[in-house]
Amino acid sequence: MDIITSEILWEILKHAKSWLANLVRAGDKRKEQSVSAVRDVIKASRETAVYMRTVKELGTRKPETEARLSVLWTELGFALQDIGIHKLAKRCEIRGKLWANPTQFDQDFLDKADVSLESIEGLAHQILVQIKH
Repeated sequence: MDIITSEILWEILKHAKSWLANLVRAGDKRKEQSVSAVRDVIKASRETAVYMRTVKELGTRKPETEARLSVLWTELGFALQDIGIHKLAKRCEIRGKLWANPTQFDQDFLDKADVSLESIEGLAHQILVQIKH
């Protein structure tokens, strides 16, 4: 049986300390990614609200804006899924599909999915509070 010398024990402790420091850094980076992604959802919600208000006031829809919103919401869904924020990711995914084809979902589904901008933004704010604590 090998004897663990003080030098070997010291090397093990140095490696363990380095490993823990790297783990903390990775956790901090993931937290920053999460905060950024959730804030992007809030920004997308506001951008979408402005577009919807403009359509209501002017009565004119813009297919290029709706295509961009579809991609924006879809990409947000992907980003949130990648970092494990699944509930918000699913709502963003539905929002993206809705902008791609507004008639594909019936109102009952949309009500159950709870994908109103207010609901999505509220959930995003709740998640931000959880992340920061």
